[in-house]
Amino acid sequence: MIMSTQAIPAVTSTGQPVIILKEGTSQTKGREAQRNNIMASKLIAEVIKSSLGPRGMDKMLVDSMGDVTITNDGATILKEIDVQHPAAKMMVEVSKTADNEVGDGTTSVVILAGALIEKAEELLDKDVHPTIIVDGYKKAAKQALRTLKEISIPVPLGNKEWLSKVAETSMASKLVFREAGELAKIVVDAVLSVAEKDGETYKVDIDDIKVEKKAGGSLRDTRLIKGIVLDKEVVHAGMPKKIEGARIALVAAPLEIEKTEFDAKINISNPDQIKAFLDQENIMLKEMVDKISGVGANVLICQKGIDDTAQHYLAREGILAVRRVKQSDMDKLSRATGGRVVTTLDDLDKGDLGKAATVEERKIEEDRWVFVEGSKNPKSVTILVRGGTQRVVDEADRSLHDALMVVKDVLAKPAVVLGGGAPEAEISRQLMEYANTLGGREQLAVEKFAEAMETIPLTLAENAGIDPIDTQVELRSAHGQGKKNFGVDVMNAKIADMESVGVYEPAAVKEQIIKAAVETAGMILRIDDVVAATKSAGPPPGAGGGGMGGMGGMGGMGGMGGM
Repeated sequence: MIMSTQAIPAVTSTGQPVIILKEGTSQTKGREAQRNNIMASKLIAEVIKSSLGPRGMDKMLVDSMGDVTITNDGATILKEIDVQHPAAKMMVEVSKTADNEVGDGTTSVVILAGALIEKAEELLDKDVHPTIIVDGYKKAAKQALRTLKEISIPVPLGNKEWLSKVAETSMASKLVFREAGELAKIVVDAVLSVAEKDGETYKVDIDDIKVEKKAGGSLRDTRLIKGIVLDKEVVHAGMPKKIEGARIALVAAPLEIEKTEFDAKINISNPDQIKAFLDQENIMLKEMVDKISGVGANVLICQKGIDDTAQHYLAREGILAVRRVKQSDMDKLSRATGGRVVTTLDDLDKGDLGKAATVEERKIEEDRWVFVEGSKNPKSVTILVRGGTQRVVDEADRSLHDALMVVKDVLAKPAVVLGGGAPEAEISRQLMEYANTLGGREQLAVEKFAEAMETIPLTLAENAGIDPIDTQVELRSAHGQGKKNFGVDVMNAKIADMESVGVYEPAAVKEQIIKAAVETAGMILRIDDVVAATKSAGPPPGAGGGGMGGMGGMGGMGGMGGM
C-alpha cells in the first residue's frame, strides 16, 4: 500500500491527527515494498542477461548528449543507463565494486544476485521469513566458497602460458575475441613488466600500465611499448624529432619568468633600461636552459609551460622538449625511465636523469605523439590500442582493462577454475547434497541458492542458442557422475569437458561474484519499508526564503539516494 502525508495514522486525545513524515513523502510497507524491490532487481538482471558469455550480445547506449557506447561489459552498461530505482541502484553498485575489485565478472555478479532474489521470492510467497532466507544463503555461500577452493587449480607463479589462457578467456566474450590470442600476449607481457615480487605472490599496480587509444588501422595493430607514449608534440620546430640514447630530465617547474603576485612598477628613464630589463629576462631563461644541458640532458619533459625564448635556447642546444605533460604521466615516466621528477631546476643533477633508448615524435593519424621507449627495465609501460573506429577502440580499451585485471588477479592469487559454468554446476550439485544435512527452513534457502547458481551456465547456454532445459538435465547428470569439469562449450553449442576446451577463469573472480551477490541479495531481501521523500518544487514565485525551498529539494534527493 502507498500512503502519503499521514504515513503513520495517529491522533491525539483531542482527535488532532499526528503527522510524522514530511508532506509529499510516500511510504511503501511490507510485502508491497519487498515486491517492488525484488521486481526492480530482477529487471536489472534481465537487462544484462543477454550479454553474458562469448555468444552474448552487445548493448548500444545513447546518453542525453547523443554520445554512443557499444559494449557488453556489465559495469559499463549499468553505469551508462542512469538507473533511478533505489534497489536497482544497489545492483549497479555491486557490478561497479566487482569491476574495481577484480575487474571481471561484472555481468555474472548481477545475474547471480538477481537469481538469488528471484528464488527467494518463491520462499517469501510461502511465508518463509526473510531473515531465515538470508541466513540460509550465508551458510550456502560459505559452503560454496569451500567447494570453489577444492575445485580450483593452483598455477605456477607467473607462468605465462596460464596467464595467457586466463586473459584469452576474459576476452573471448568481448568484441575483440578474434584477436584474443595476440592481445593476450600483449596483456601478459605488460603485466609481468610492471609486476613486483612480494614474497610468494606478485604485487601489480594496474595504473603503471598506460592504455592509449587511437582510431585507425585495425585491432591487430595494437602493440606494447616498453615505455610511455605522450599525446603531446615536440614544442619547437627547430628541435630534433628523434634522439637515440636519451638522457631525460623530468621537471615539474615552468621554464618561464614567473609574474609577481603583486603589482610592481619599474620607472624607466631611457630606452637602454628597457633593453637591459628584457635582456635580464633572456639571461634568466638562458641560465635555466644551461642548467638542463649542463647535467647532460638531451630530452626535457616539463609538467608546466616553456617560454618561447627558452624553447629557442633549448632548440639551439639540440634538446628535444615536451611541455604541459600530466602529473600522472610524469610519475609513469619516472617509473619507466628510472628518472626522478624534480620540482625546481636548482635540484637537478646527473643522477636525476632517466634513460631510454629512443625518444621520438611520430605521426599517428592526424596527431603527433612523442614515444619514450627502450628503457632497460621499465616499471611502467604503454599499450597503444588501434582499431577501425572510435567505438571499436573504446570497447577494446574496456576489454583490455578486464584482461589486465584478471591477469593481475592470478598473479596475486595463483589459482584458476574452469569456465563455461562448470564450477557453478559443481557448486550447485554439492549444495543440494549439503541442503539435505540441514534441518529447518534454512534447508529450503540452501536449495534455492543451489538453483540460483545454475543460472550462470543456463544463461550461457541460452545465449548460445542451446535449450536451457536440456542443458540443465545434461549438466546435472554429468556432475552427478563425478564429471566436475563439464560445462557449456558455447562455441560448439554442447556440454563438454571445459579442460579440453581450455577455458579458465581466476578463482578470485568467482569468489568475489559469490560474496558480493549474496551480500546484495541479503540486503535487498531484508528491506520491508521504503520511505521516499519526493523532490519538493520549492516555494511559489514571490514567496520568501527562496533559498530554503531549494534546500528542501536537495533534502528530498538525499532521502531518495539513501534508500
